[in-house]
Amino acid sequence: MKRIGILIGWLVWATGASAQSWSLDDCMKYAVEHATEVKREVVNARQRKQDYQHAVAGFLPTVTGGAQGQYAWGRNIDPETNTYNNVTTFNNYYQLYAELNVFDGFATINALKQAKLSRDYSATAMQKIQDDRAIDVMQKYVDAAYAEASIRIASEKLNESKRMLDKMKRLYELGEKGRPDVVQMESQVAEDEYNLTHQENVAKQSLLALKSAMNFPVDEELKLEQKSGNKEVSASGVNYETVYQGFQHISPDLKSAEYEVERARYDYKIAKGRLLPSLSLGGGISTNYYKNLSQKGQYDGFASQFHNNQGEYLALTLSIPIYNSDRWHSVKKARNDWQLAQVNLEETRRKLHDQIAQAVMDAEGYAKELHQMQKKVASDSLAYHMSSRKFEEGMLSTFDLHTAAQTLLESKIKELQMQMLLIIKQRLVGYYQGENLIR
Repeated sequence: MKRIGILIGWLVWATGASAQSWSLDDCMKYAVEHATEVKREVVNARQRKQDYQHAVAGFLPTVTGGAQGQYAWGRNIDPETNTYNNVTTFNNYYQLYAELNVFDGFATINALKQAKLSRDYSATAMQKIQDDRAIDVMQKYVDAAYAEASIRIASEKLNESKRMLDKMKRLYELGEKGRPDVVQMESQVAEDEYNLTHQENVAKQSLLALKSAMNFPVDEELKLEQKSGNKEVSASGVNYETVYQGFQHISPDLKSAEYEVERARYDYKIAKGRLLPSLSLGGGISTNYYKNLSQKGQYDGFASQFHNNQGEYLALTLSIPIYNSDRWHSVKKARNDWQLAQVNLEETRRKLHDQIAQAVMDAEGYAKELHQMQKKVASDSLAYHMSSRKFEEGMLSTFDLHTAAQTLLESKIKELQMQMLLIIKQRLVGYYQGENLIR
Protein backbone atom coordinates (compact mmCIF):
# COMPACT_ATOMS: atom_id res chain seq x y z
CA MET A 1 0.00 0.00 0.00
CA LYS A 2 2.87 2.36 0.77
CA ARG A 3 4.41 1.76 -2.65
CA ILE A 4 1.04 2.34 -4.32
CA GLY A 5 0.67 5.61 -2.43
CA ILE A 6 4.13 6.73 -3.50
CA LEU A 7 3.34 5.79 -7.10
CA ILE A 8 0.07 7.71 -7.04
CA GLY A 9 1.81 10.73 -5.54
CA TRP A 10 4.50 10.60 -8.20
CA LEU A 11 1.86 10.38 -10.94
CA VAL A 12 0.03 13.37 -9.49
CA TRP A 13 3.28 15.35 -9.36
CA ALA A 14 4.21 14.34 -12.91
CA THR A 15 0.78 15.31 -14.17
CA GLY A 16 1.05 18.69 -12.51
CA ALA A 17 4.55 19.19 -13.90
CA SER A 18 3.54 18.24 -17.42
CA ALA A 19 0.53 20.56 -17.21
CA GLN A 20 2.58 23.46 -15.88
CA SER A 21 1.71 26.62 -17.72
CA TRP A 22 4.32 28.69 -19.50
CA SER A 23 4.46 32.42 -18.87
CA LEU A 24 5.67 35.00 -21.35
CA ASP A 25 9.08 35.18 -19.66
CA ASP A 26 9.39 31.39 -19.67
CA CYS A 27 8.80 31.23 -23.41
CA MET A 28 11.23 34.04 -24.19
CA LYS A 29 13.91 32.54 -21.96
CA TYR A 30 13.51 29.11 -23.56
CA ALA A 31 13.65 30.64 -27.06
CA VAL A 32 16.87 32.53 -26.31
CA GLU A 33 18.53 29.46 -24.83
CA HIS A 34 17.55 27.16 -27.72
CA ALA A 35 17.63 29.53 -30.69
CA THR A 36 19.61 28.28 -33.66
CA GLU A 37 20.76 31.82 -34.36
CA VAL A 38 22.42 31.97 -30.93
CA LYS A 39 24.34 28.76 -31.60
CA ARG A 40 25.34 30.06 -35.02
CA GLU A 41 26.57 33.32 -33.49
CA VAL A 42 28.77 31.39 -31.04
CA VAL A 43 30.53 29.86 -34.03
CA ASN A 44 30.74 33.26 -35.73
CA ALA A 45 32.30 34.78 -32.62
CA ARG A 46 34.90 32.02 -32.57
CA GLN A 47 35.63 32.68 -36.23
CA ARG A 48 36.06 36.42 -35.58
CA LYS A 49 38.58 35.57 -32.89
CA GLN A 50 40.47 33.38 -35.35
CA ASP A 51 40.39 36.20 -37.92
CA TYR A 52 41.91 38.56 -35.36
CA GLN A 53 44.71 36.12 -34.59
CA HIS A 54 45.31 35.73 -38.33
CA ALA A 55 45.52 39.53 -38.70
CA VAL A 56 48.10 39.70 -35.90
CA ALA A 57 50.13 37.00 -37.65
CA GLY A 58 50.22 39.24 -40.72
CA PHE A 59 52.99 41.27 -39.04
CA LEU A 60 55.22 38.21 -38.73
CA PRO A 61 57.62 37.13 -41.48
CA THR A 62 56.73 34.26 -43.76
CA VAL A 63 59.20 31.38 -43.78
CA THR A 64 59.34 28.75 -46.51
CA GLY A 65 61.63 25.83 -47.02
CA GLY A 66 62.16 23.54 -49.97
CA ALA A 67 64.07 20.49 -51.09
CA GLN A 68 64.54 19.21 -54.62
CA GLY A 69 66.06 16.08 -56.06
CA GLN A 70 67.07 16.05 -59.73
CA TYR A 71 68.27 13.14 -61.90
CA ALA A 72 69.53 14.38 -65.31
CA TRP A 73 71.03 12.67 -68.34
CA GLY A 74 72.04 13.73 -71.84
CA ARG A 75 73.33 17.16 -72.62
CA ASN A 76 73.12 19.36 -69.58
CA ILE A 77 75.24 21.64 -67.44
CA ASP A 78 77.94 19.99 -65.43
CA PRO A 79 77.69 21.65 -62.00
CA GLU A 80 81.33 20.89 -61.32
CA THR A 81 82.70 22.77 -64.40
CA ASN A 82 79.59 24.84 -65.24
CA THR A 83 79.82 23.76 -68.89
CA TYR A 84 77.56 21.75 -71.17
CA ASN A 85 78.43 18.11 -71.42
CA ASN A 86 76.82 14.74 -72.05
CA VAL A 87 76.80 13.43 -68.51
CA THR A 88 74.38 11.77 -66.14
CA THR A 89 74.11 13.61 -62.83
CA PHE A 90 72.20 13.55 -59.58
CA ASN A 91 71.57 16.81 -57.70
CA ASN A 92 69.98 17.75 -54.37
CA TYR A 93 68.93 21.36 -53.72
CA TYR A 94 67.89 22.76 -50.32
CA GLN A 95 66.58 26.23 -49.57
CA LEU A 96 65.22 28.17 -46.57
CA TYR A 97 63.69 31.58 -47.29
CA ALA A 98 62.07 34.26 -45.09
CA GLU A 99 60.28 37.43 -46.14
CA LEU A 100 59.06 40.33 -44.00
CA ASN A 101 56.50 42.88 -45.13
CA VAL A 102 57.94 46.35 -44.50
CA PHE A 103 55.25 48.52 -46.12
CA ASP A 104 52.06 47.60 -47.99
CA GLY A 105 50.08 50.83 -47.97
CA PHE A 106 48.97 50.23 -44.34
CA ALA A 107 46.80 47.34 -45.55
CA THR A 108 48.06 45.00 -42.82
CA ILE A 109 47.50 47.61 -40.09
CA ASN A 110 43.98 48.36 -41.30
CA ALA A 111 43.23 44.64 -41.55
CA LEU A 112 44.25 44.27 -37.90
CA LYS A 113 42.01 47.17 -36.84
CA GLN A 114 39.13 45.68 -38.82
CA ALA A 115 39.62 42.24 -37.25
CA LYS A 116 39.72 43.79 -33.77
CA LEU A 117 36.51 45.66 -34.55
CA SER A 118 34.83 42.43 -35.66
CA ARG A 119 36.05 40.57 -32.58
CA ASP A 120 34.68 43.25 -30.25
CA TYR A 121 31.38 43.26 -32.17
CA SER A 122 30.60 39.66 -31.14
CA ALA A 123 28.95 40.68 -27.86
CA THR A 124 26.70 43.17 -29.66
CA ALA A 125 25.78 40.62 -32.33
CA MET A 126 24.82 38.09 -29.66
CA GLN A 127 22.70 40.65 -27.79
CA LYS A 128 20.96 41.68 -31.01
CA ILE A 129 20.07 38.09 -31.86
CA GLN A 130 18.75 37.40 -28.36
CA ASP A 131 16.66 40.59 -28.30
CA ASP A 132 15.22 39.99 -31.76
CA ARG A 133 14.29 36.42 -30.84
CA ALA A 134 12.69 37.50 -27.55
CA ILE A 135 10.61 40.22 -29.25
CA ASP A 136 9.46 37.79 -31.95
CA VAL A 137 8.43 35.20 -29.34
CA MET A 138 6.68 37.89 -27.29
CA GLN A 139 4.47 38.81 -30.26
CA LYS A 140 3.69 35.19 -31.13
CA TYR A 141 2.92 34.43 -27.48
CA VAL A 142 0.27 37.15 -27.45
CA ASP A 143 -1.21 35.83 -30.70
CA ALA A 144 -1.37 32.28 -29.30
CA ALA A 145 -2.82 33.40 -25.97
CA TYR A 146 -5.44 35.51 -27.70
CA ALA A 147 -6.37 32.57 -29.95
CA GLU A 148 -6.83 30.32 -26.91
CA ALA A 149 -8.96 32.97 -25.22
CA SER A 150 -11.08 33.15 -28.37
CA ILE A 151 -11.74 29.40 -28.05
CA ARG A 152 -13.12 29.98 -24.59
CA ILE A 153 -15.34 32.76 -25.89
CA ALA A 154 -16.63 30.61 -28.77
CA SER A 155 -17.23 27.66 -26.44
CA GLU A 156 -19.20 29.75 -23.95
CA LYS A 157 -21.25 31.23 -26.76
CA LEU A 158 -21.98 27.75 -28.15
CA ASN A 159 -23.08 26.47 -24.74
CA GLU A 160 -25.34 29.46 -24.32
CA SER A 161 -26.85 28.89 -27.78
CA LYS A 162 -27.46 25.21 -26.99
CA ARG A 163 -29.14 26.09 -23.71
CA MET A 164 -31.37 28.55 -25.48
CA LEU A 165 -32.16 25.96 -28.16
CA ASP A 166 -33.28 23.48 -25.50
CA LYS A 167 -35.45 26.11 -23.90
CA MET A 168 -36.87 27.09 -27.29
CA LYS A 169 -37.80 23.46 -28.04
CA ARG A 170 -39.64 23.18 -24.73
CA LEU A 171 -41.53 26.38 -25.44
CA TYR A 172 -42.37 25.07 -28.93
CA GLU A 173 -43.76 21.88 -27.40
CA LEU A 174 -45.88 24.02 -25.10
CA GLY A 175 -47.12 26.03 -28.05
CA GLU A 176 -45.55 29.32 -26.91
CA LYS A 177 -43.03 29.50 -29.77
CA GLY A 178 -43.29 28.71 -33.46
CA ARG A 179 -41.22 26.39 -35.63
CA PRO A 180 -39.33 29.31 -37.31
CA ASP A 181 -37.97 30.35 -33.93
CA VAL A 182 -36.59 26.85 -33.34
CA VAL A 183 -35.04 26.71 -36.82
CA GLN A 184 -33.43 30.09 -36.29
CA MET A 185 -31.93 28.89 -33.04
CA GLU A 186 -30.64 25.70 -34.66
CA SER A 187 -28.97 27.83 -37.33
CA GLN A 188 -27.34 29.90 -34.59
CA VAL A 189 -26.00 26.75 -32.92
CA ALA A 190 -24.55 25.50 -36.23
CA GLU A 191 -22.85 28.84 -36.77
CA ASP A 192 -21.40 28.80 -33.27
CA GLU A 193 -20.09 25.27 -33.81
CA TYR A 194 -18.33 26.42 -36.98
CA ASN A 195 -16.85 29.43 -35.19
CA LEU A 196 -15.55 27.18 -32.42
CA THR A 197 -13.94 24.82 -34.93
CA HIS A 198 -12.38 27.76 -36.77
CA GLN A 199 -10.99 29.25 -33.55
CA GLU A 200 -9.50 25.88 -32.58
CA ASN A 201 -7.69 25.70 -35.92
CA VAL A 202 -6.44 29.28 -35.52
CA ALA A 203 -5.21 28.45 -32.02
CA LYS A 204 -3.34 25.39 -33.28
CA GLN A 205 -1.65 27.42 -36.00
CA SER A 206 -0.75 30.20 -33.57
CA LEU A 207 0.66 27.71 -31.08
CA LEU A 208 2.66 26.02 -33.83
CA ALA A 209 4.10 29.40 -34.84
CA LEU A 210 5.06 30.04 -31.22
CA LYS A 211 6.74 26.64 -30.89
CA SER A 212 8.63 27.25 -34.12
CA ALA A 213 9.85 30.64 -32.88
CA MET A 214 10.92 29.05 -29.58
CA ASN A 215 12.53 26.05 -31.29
CA PHE A 216 10.24 23.98 -29.07
CA PRO A 217 9.43 20.33 -29.93
CA VAL A 218 6.20 20.31 -31.92
CA ASP A 219 4.95 17.02 -30.47
CA GLU A 220 5.27 18.21 -26.85
CA GLU A 221 2.53 20.04 -24.97
CA LEU A 222 2.90 23.78 -24.45
CA LYS A 223 0.26 25.17 -22.13
CA LEU A 224 0.17 28.95 -21.99
CA GLU A 225 -0.45 30.90 -18.83
CA GLN A 226 -3.66 32.94 -18.90
CA LYS A 227 -3.90 35.97 -16.67
CA SER A 228 -6.88 38.24 -16.61
CA GLY A 229 -6.28 40.67 -13.80
CA ASN A 230 -8.45 43.73 -13.22
CA LYS A 231 -5.81 46.10 -11.95
CA GLU A 232 -6.21 49.76 -12.80
CA VAL A 233 -3.58 50.91 -15.27
CA SER A 234 -2.58 54.53 -15.65
CA ALA A 235 -0.74 55.92 -18.63
CA SER A 236 2.53 57.29 -17.29
CA GLY A 237 3.89 60.08 -19.45
CA VAL A 238 7.17 59.17 -21.12
CA ASN A 239 9.02 61.48 -23.49
CA TYR A 240 10.06 59.36 -26.45
CA GLU A 241 12.76 61.85 -27.44
CA THR A 242 14.42 61.38 -24.06
CA VAL A 243 14.10 57.61 -24.39
CA TYR A 244 15.66 57.70 -27.87
CA GLN A 245 18.59 59.86 -26.76
CA GLY A 246 19.41 57.36 -24.04
CA PHE A 247 18.78 54.15 -25.99
CA GLN A 248 20.72 55.06 -29.14
CA HIS A 249 23.99 54.54 -27.24
CA ILE A 250 23.11 50.96 -26.26
CA SER A 251 20.85 49.86 -29.12
CA PRO A 252 22.13 46.60 -30.65
CA ASP A 253 20.55 47.50 -34.00
CA LEU A 254 22.29 50.87 -34.05
CA LYS A 255 25.59 49.38 -32.94
CA SER A 256 25.33 46.79 -35.71
CA ALA A 257 24.76 49.51 -38.31
CA GLU A 258 27.70 51.50 -36.94
CA TYR A 259 29.85 48.38 -37.07
CA GLU A 260 28.96 47.88 -40.74
CA VAL A 261 30.02 51.47 -41.47
CA GLU A 262 33.39 51.01 -39.75
CA ARG A 263 33.97 47.64 -41.39
CA ALA A 264 33.22 49.12 -44.83
CA ARG A 265 35.53 52.05 -44.10
CA TYR A 266 38.41 49.69 -43.34
CA ASP A 267 37.65 47.74 -46.52
CA TYR A 268 37.96 50.99 -48.44
CA LYS A 269 41.26 51.89 -46.75
CA ILE A 270 42.67 48.42 -47.39
CA ALA A 271 41.67 48.59 -51.06
CA LYS A 272 43.33 52.02 -51.42
CA GLY A 273 46.47 50.71 -49.73
CA ARG A 274 46.88 48.10 -52.45
CA LEU A 275 47.34 50.93 -54.96
CA LEU A 276 50.46 52.16 -53.14
CA PRO A 277 53.99 50.75 -53.58
CA SER A 278 54.93 47.85 -51.35
CA LEU A 279 58.32 47.11 -49.81
CA SER A 280 59.44 43.75 -48.48
CA LEU A 281 62.67 42.43 -47.01
CA GLY A 282 63.72 38.88 -47.72
CA GLY A 283 66.64 36.63 -47.05
CA GLY A 284 67.56 32.99 -47.31
CA ILE A 285 70.13 30.27 -47.29
CA SER A 286 70.63 27.50 -49.87
CA THR A 287 72.91 24.55 -50.50
CA ASN A 288 73.15 21.53 -52.78
CA TYR A 289 74.69 18.09 -53.24
CA TYR A 290 76.12 16.91 -56.62
CA LYS A 291 77.25 13.58 -58.02
CA ASN A 292 78.38 12.69 -61.57
CA LEU A 293 77.12 9.21 -62.36
CA SER A 294 78.90 9.04 -65.78
CA GLN A 295 82.40 9.13 -64.35
CA LYS A 296 83.89 7.17 -61.58
CA GLY A 297 85.80 9.15 -59.08
CA GLN A 298 85.97 10.44 -55.59
CA TYR A 299 83.33 12.95 -54.54
CA ASP A 300 82.91 14.81 -51.29
CA GLY A 301 80.32 13.25 -49.04
CA PHE A 302 76.84 14.61 -48.51
CA ALA A 303 77.68 16.31 -45.21
CA SER A 304 80.78 17.95 -46.63
CA GLN A 305 79.01 19.27 -49.76
CA PHE A 306 75.97 20.36 -47.72
CA HIS A 307 78.26 22.52 -45.60
CA ASN A 308 80.68 23.74 -48.29
CA ASN A 309 77.99 24.61 -50.90
CA GLN A 310 76.01 26.85 -48.60
CA GLY A 311 75.10 30.31 -49.81
CA GLU A 312 73.26 33.21 -48.16
CA TYR A 313 71.45 36.12 -49.73
CA LEU A 314 69.47 39.19 -48.68
CA ALA A 315 66.94 41.04 -50.86
CA LEU A 316 64.95 44.26 -50.57
CA THR A 317 62.04 44.28 -53.01
CA LEU A 318 60.08 47.36 -54.04
CA SER A 319 56.89 46.73 -56.00
CA ILE A 320 55.19 49.69 -57.69
CA PRO A 321 51.72 49.02 -59.11
CA ILE A 322 51.34 51.01 -62.32
CA TYR A 323 47.96 49.84 -63.53
CA ASN A 324 45.71 47.07 -62.31
CA SER A 325 42.03 47.26 -63.25
CA ASP A 326 41.00 44.77 -60.55
CA ARG A 327 42.51 46.89 -57.79
CA TRP A 328 40.89 50.08 -59.06
CA HIS A 329 37.57 48.25 -59.29
CA SER A 330 37.98 47.03 -55.70
CA VAL A 331 38.59 50.60 -54.51
CA LYS A 332 35.47 51.94 -56.22
CA LYS A 333 33.35 49.05 -54.97
CA ALA A 334 34.62 49.46 -51.40
CA ARG A 335 33.86 53.18 -51.52
CA ASN A 336 30.31 52.51 -52.72
CA ASP A 337 29.81 49.88 -50.00
CA TRP A 338 30.99 52.40 -47.41
CA GLN A 339 28.51 54.99 -48.64
CA LEU A 340 25.70 52.43 -48.61
CA ALA A 341 26.57 51.49 -45.04
CA GLN A 342 26.33 55.16 -44.06
CA VAL A 343 22.91 55.41 -45.69
CA ASN A 344 21.79 52.26 -43.84
CA LEU A 345 23.02 53.75 -40.58
CA GLU A 346 20.91 56.88 -41.07
CA GLU A 347 17.91 54.74 -41.96
CA THR A 348 18.44 52.60 -38.85
CA ARG A 349 18.53 55.71 -36.68
CA ARG A 350 15.31 56.99 -38.22
CA LYS A 351 13.55 53.64 -37.84
CA LEU A 352 14.71 53.32 -34.24
CA HIS A 353 13.39 56.79 -33.48
CA ASP A 354 10.03 55.94 -35.07
CA GLN A 355 9.83 52.58 -33.28
CA ILE A 356 10.44 54.18 -29.90
CA ALA A 357 7.89 56.90 -30.59
CA GLN A 358 5.36 54.29 -31.73
CA ALA A 359 5.96 52.09 -28.69
CA VAL A 360 5.53 54.99 -26.26
CA MET A 361 2.37 56.19 -27.98
CA ASP A 362 0.94 52.68 -28.15
CA ALA A 363 1.66 52.06 -24.47
CA GLU A 364 -0.13 55.26 -23.48
CA GLY A 365 -2.99 54.56 -25.89
CA TYR A 366 -3.50 50.95 -24.78
CA ALA A 367 -3.42 52.03 -21.13
CA LYS A 368 -6.24 54.47 -21.78
CA GLU A 369 -8.17 51.91 -23.84
CA LEU A 370 -7.79 49.29 -21.13
CA HIS A 371 -9.09 51.73 -18.53
CA GLN A 372 -12.16 52.41 -20.66
CA MET A 373 -12.61 48.71 -21.43
CA GLN A 374 -12.56 47.89 -17.72
CA LYS A 375 -15.35 50.38 -17.21
CA LYS A 376 -17.22 48.83 -20.15
CA VAL A 377 -16.87 45.32 -18.69
CA ALA A 378 -18.30 46.55 -15.42
CA SER A 379 -21.23 48.18 -17.25
CA ASP A 380 -21.84 45.11 -19.43
CA SER A 381 -21.79 42.89 -16.35
CA LEU A 382 -24.44 45.03 -14.71
CA ALA A 383 -26.47 45.09 -17.94
CA TYR A 384 -26.35 41.30 -18.27
CA HIS A 385 -27.40 40.88 -14.64
CA MET A 386 -30.40 43.15 -15.16
CA SER A 387 -31.27 41.40 -18.45
CA SER A 388 -31.21 38.04 -16.66
CA ARG A 389 -33.65 39.34 -14.03
CA LYS A 390 -35.99 40.68 -16.74
CA PHE A 391 -35.78 37.39 -18.64
CA GLU A 392 -36.74 35.46 -15.50
CA GLU A 393 -39.74 37.78 -15.10
CA GLY A 394 -40.77 37.28 -18.75
CA MET A 395 -40.07 40.88 -19.70
CA LEU A 396 -37.20 40.13 -22.13
CA SER A 397 -36.82 37.84 -25.13
CA THR A 398 -34.22 35.11 -25.33
CA PHE A 399 -32.55 36.85 -28.26
CA ASP A 400 -32.04 40.05 -26.23
CA LEU A 401 -30.63 38.03 -23.33
CA HIS A 402 -28.26 36.24 -25.68
CA THR A 403 -27.13 39.58 -27.11
CA ALA A 404 -26.39 40.93 -23.64
CA ALA A 405 -24.40 37.81 -22.73
CA GLN A 406 -22.44 37.94 -25.97
CA THR A 407 -21.65 41.61 -25.44
CA LEU A 408 -20.27 40.85 -21.98
CA LEU A 409 -18.11 38.00 -23.26
CA GLU A 410 -16.70 40.09 -26.10
CA SER A 411 -15.93 42.91 -23.69
CA LYS A 412 -14.01 40.52 -21.45
CA ILE A 413 -11.91 39.11 -24.29
CA LYS A 414 -11.27 42.62 -25.57
CA GLU A 415 -10.12 43.56 -22.09
CA LEU A 416 -7.78 40.57 -22.08
CA GLN A 417 -6.45 41.52 -25.50
CA MET A 418 -5.76 45.08 -24.32
CA GLN A 419 -3.94 43.74 -21.28
CA MET A 420 -1.66 41.56 -23.41
CA LEU A 421 -0.98 44.31 -25.94
CA LEU A 422 -0.21 46.69 -23.11
CA ILE A 423 2.25 44.15 -21.67
CA ILE A 424 4.09 44.04 -25.01
CA LYS A 425 4.29 47.81 -25.36
CA GLN A 426 5.31 48.32 -21.75
CA ARG A 427 8.02 45.68 -22.18
CA LEU A 428 9.25 47.45 -25.31
CA VAL A 429 9.25 50.86 -23.64
CA GLY A 430 11.12 49.41 -20.67
CA TYR A 431 13.57 47.78 -23.07
CA TYR A 432 14.16 51.11 -24.79
CA GLN A 433 14.79 52.60 -21.35
CA GLY A 434 17.55 50.07 -20.68
CA GLU A 435 15.61 47.28 -18.93
CA ASN A 436 15.92 43.59 -19.81
CA LEU A 437 13.25 42.06 -22.02
CA ILE A 438 13.16 38.86 -19.96
CA ARG A 439 12.35 39.42 -16.31
